[in-house]
Amino acid sequence: MNFAKAVAPINLLLVEDNAADAFLIDTFFRDSNILNTLHQVRDGEAAMEFLRQENQYSQAPRPHLIFLDLNLPKKDGREVLADLKSDPALKEIPVIVMTGSAAAQDISQSYQLHASCYVTKPSDLNQFNQTMQSIEDFWLNYVKLPVPLTTS
Repeated sequence: MNFAKAVAPINLLLVEDNAADAFLIDTFFRDSNILNTLHQVRDGEAAMEFLRQENQYSQAPRPHLIFLDLNLPKKDGREVLADLKSDPALKEIPVIVMTGSAAAQDISQSYQLHASCYVTKPSDLNQFNQTMQSIEDFWLNYVKLPVPLTTS
């Protein structure tokens, strides 16, 4: 039995500038059996503002899981990953690099920057949905995601 609906939603952050990819991911999570709230930003600078609760994101929730594209405007995904993983307040948040690149250099660099996993976006819609279902099954059903500690 899935108890996910009995608890607060899982906050997901999607850092994606491609509207079509963002639409597919958003649609998948809207139809998910896992109670979630998907937040989206379209560039690397906005991602860091969201994560640090700066400017228009001052009330943004801390995500439990981040989906990060590599090829982003303003600050690319590699820079976001490096900033995120060097910040003691943010480094424990798991990051799924989800990008169109299958280049060995991108894969290696992402893991060197402490990505939690690397997924190449399938171009076929059925494969895309299967990939997203696998991600949901693993990351949202089995993995214990970090919960921010409150300070008093």
